[in-house]
Amino acid sequence: MSKGTIVIRKIEPKDNQQIEQVIRACFHEFKIPLEGTAYSDKETPQMYESYQNDNDVYFVIDKDGEILGGAGVKPLKDFEAKVCEIQKMYFSPKVRGQGFGKLLFEKCLEAAKELGYKQCYLESAPQLKAAIHIYESFGFKHLPKALGNTGHFSCGIWMIKDL
Repeated sequence: MSKGTIVIRKIEPKDNQQIEQVIRACFHEFKIPLEGTAYSDKETPQMYESYQNDNDVYFVIDKDGEILGGAGVKPLKDFEAKVCEIQKMYFSPKVRGQGFGKLLFEKCLEAAKELGYKQCYLESAPQLKAAIHIYESFGFKHLPKALGNTGHFSCGIWMIKDL
């Protein structure tokens, strides 16, 4: 990777277009279904606006103004108030394999605790083997079925962890 400063920070309005491109590119790269996933969420084109409540946060990986990835924490829709979901965690190939996924994941788990959540849930696609390995290494346990109502019927991996 070329020289430059990489920071993990909260999303800003100017980041919307770049993070949307990073998210959508991953679906094509990994051949993940576009329907029933984050690809078709109404939030995806407006990530900044979608994470402006007291109980959610979204972080981006910024390298000198280029957004190379992101992940967020939100309440798990239609579920217990103390359970959050880590969502929309996607990375550009430019930043994969360098430890930023783990750093961002840790930041999301810390934020979830600070926001008062007791459990953290996530959904993934079987194609994202490296991501699933990270989740397992952080102590996430596989579930037999989905929790809440994310609308992501094409995700086949469901995991949870006590915070």
